[in-house]
Amino acid sequence: MLKLRALFAALADIRRVAWPYFRSEDRGAGWLLLVTVIGLELGIVALNVQFNSWNARFYNAIQDKDWDTFQFQLLIFCGLAALFIVAAVYQLYLQMWLRIRWRTWMTDNYLERWLRDSAHYRMRLTGDAADNPDQRIAEDLDLFADKAIRIGVGFLGAIATLASFAAILWSLSNQAQTPLLGAIPGYLVWTALFYSLFGTLVTHLIGKPLVKLNFNQQRFEADFRYHLVRVRENGEQIALLEGEQAENDGLGRRFAALVGNFHKLMIANKRLTWFTAGYNQISIIFPYIVVSPAYFAGTIQLGVLMQTASAFENVQRAFSFFVDAYRELAEWRAVTQRLIGFEESVTGAERLRAGARIVRGDSGKAALSLDALRLRLPAGAPIVAADDLEIAPGEHVLVTGPSGSGKSTLFRAIAGIWPFGEGTVAVAKGKSLLVLPQRPYLPFGRLDEALAYPSPANTFTGAQLADVLNAVGLPKLVERLDEEAQWPHILSQGEQQRVSLARALLFEPDILLLDESTSALDEKAQAALYRLLAERLPEATIVSIGHRQTLHELHGRRVELEPSGEGGFHLGAAAPA
Repeated sequence: MLKLRALFAALADIRRVAWPYFRSEDRGAGWLLLVTVIGLELGIVALNVQFNSWNARFYNAIQDKDWDTFQFQLLIFCGLAALFIVAAVYQLYLQMWLRIRWRTWMTDNYLERWLRDSAHYRMRLTGDAADNPDQRIAEDLDLFADKAIRIGVGFLGAIATLASFAAILWSLSNQAQTPLLGAIPGYLVWTALFYSLFGTLVTHLIGKPLVKLNFNQQRFEADFRYHLVRVRENGEQIALLEGEQAENDGLGRRFAALVGNFHKLMIANKRLTWFTAGYNQISIIFPYIVVSPAYFAGTIQLGVLMQTASAFENVQRAFSFFVDAYRELAEWRAVTQRLIGFEESVTGAERLRAGARIVRGDSGKAALSLDALRLRLPAGAPIVAADDLEIAPGEHVLVTGPSGSGKSTLFRAIAGIWPFGEGTVAVAKGKSLLVLPQRPYLPFGRLDEALAYPSPANTFTGAQLADVLNAVGLPKLVERLDEEAQWPHILSQGEQQRVSLARALLFEPDILLLDESTSALDEKAQAALYRLLAERLPEATIVSIGHRQTLHELHGRRVELEPSGEGGFHLGAAAPA
C-alpha cells in the first residue's frame, strides 16, 4: 500500500510540473509536436510488426533455397528500412523541438515567478528550501523536459508494442507447440510476461537507492559549483586576506562530499548493472531457448522460428521497459523532486508576501511616514520599532544607531521587501522611491547598461550618461560607455558607489534612501556628492544611514535608533542634525 501511494505521489508530482505547459499559450504547438512524436512512435511499432512478418518470409526463403522470393524480400526490406530511417530521424528531430519549446516556456515561467515581487529575496529570508535556484532553472528544467518526452514516448511505444506483438505471439504459440508448455494457450506470452516481471521486480529492489543518490549528487555538484563562483567573484578580498588555503579547504570538503556520494552511486549502479547486463544478455538467447524445441521437433520452419523469436523479443522488451529505463526513471524522479522543492519554496515566498502585515499607504502631505511599525526577524524576535515619524518633502534626514541595530532592515521595510512585522509605511501618492545600498549592484556587460540599470540603456541619451558620470567624478569612464566588461571586478568600491549615485541623478527619484552609499569615499568626496544631490535633486527627500560625524552637517535633522526595553531598538524622536 505504501509503495502504491508513493507511485501515485510521484505521478502527481510529474503531472504538477508537466501539465501547465500543455495548458499554456504555447499549448497548440506543444500538443501538435507531442501528437506527431507519438504518431511516429506508433508508426515505428507498425514497421516493426512488418519486419516481424518479413522475418518469416525471408528465412523460409533461405531454408527453401527460393532465390526469387529471397530477392523480392530484399526489396521489401529496403522499403521498410527506408521508412524506418525517415520515421526515426524525424521523431528524434521533433522530440528535440518539443524539448526546447517546453524548456523555454518553463524557464520563462520559473524565472518570472522567482524574480516577481522579490520572491528570490524572500526565499533567502526563510532559509530557501530550494538550494541553488540557478541549477533548478538552468539544468533541471532541461532534464525534466528531456526525460519526460523520452520516457513518456518510450512507455507509450512499449504499450503499443505489447498490444501488437502479444497478439502475434499468442497466434504463434499455437504453431510452436512443445511437449512441456504447448498445451497452455498463449504460453509464449505468459513466458515473456513472467520473465519480464521477474526482471522488473529485481531491478526495482536493487536500483531503489538511485533516486536519493541522484538527488544528492545534483545538490552536491551545484553546491561545489556555487562556491567556485563565489571564490571567483570575491578574488580580491580572498587574495588580500591570504585566504586561499581556507578556500581550498572549504572547496575540498564540498568536493569530498560530492565524491563520497558519487562512490555510493558507483556501487549502486554496479549492483544494478550486474543484474541488468546479465538479464539483457540472457534476453538475446532466451526466446530461442523457449521456441527451439518446436523447431527441432519439425513443428515449425526456420522462418516461423525467427518470427516467433522476434515477436517474443518485442513482447519481452515491452514488458521489460522499466528494467531498461530504470536509471533514467530514477534520475527523472530526482529532478522532479528538486523542481517541486523549488516551486514550494517560491510559493512560500509568495505566501509570505501576501501575508505580510506591514501596510503600505498614502502619507498625505508628508513625503514619508512610519506609524506603529514593528519589524521582526523571521523567528519573531523584535528588531526595530518606529512610531509617528514623518519626513516632509525635500527634507534631508540622517538615521544613526549602533551597528546591527536594524537600520538597513528599516530601509528594506520602507522599500517594501521586508515582510516580517506589522505597522504602516506610507509614501506620498505618486512619488517615486529609490534605495541605494552600501554595496551597489553592477551587472556584467556594457557600462551604459550597468549605469542605466534596471532600465534599458537607450532610456537615456549618451549625453545624459556622460553628464552624470562627469558630475560624480568619473570622467575617464565616459569613453568606455559602450565597453563590455566585468565592472564589479574592474571598478573600486568607491567608483561603484559613484556609479550608483549617478543612477540617482539619472532617475531623479522623489525619495532617495542612501544606506551608507558613500562609505567607501573620503569625507571630502562624500560632502561634494551630497551637495551635488542637493543641487541636482532640489525637491527630493533624502534619508541617509551613516556613522560619520561629517554627515550631520549635510542633513537638516537626525533620528537615532536606541535600545528598547522590549528587545531590539526604537527609532527615537527627531533632533537637529
